[in-house]
Amino acid sequence: MIHGNHSLKEKRMVLKSLMEKVRNRFNVAIAEVGDNDLWQRAELGLSAVGNDRAFVNSSIDKVMNFIEGLHTAEVLDHAIEFINC
Repeated sequence: MIHGNHSLKEKRMVLKSLMEKVRNRFNVAIAEVGDNDLWQRAELGLSAVGNDRAFVNSSIDKVMNFIEGLHTAEVLDHAIEFINC
């Protein structure tokens, strides 16, 4: 949830900044994957690859803590899915 936001343009600026910070700090892929037409909500997807499930889980937890610590948006919910190949 992006509080105090009044347009899709403002939303894009907030998300672009947030995603760039995450990409620069962590070795993950991040993109907006839903709620594209809503200007106060965003759904982001993260992807991390590794051969140690605990390490990948720890990395995702660190990303979530980082995003919450930025205080640019409120995280309402998150889910983690592991795919083993």
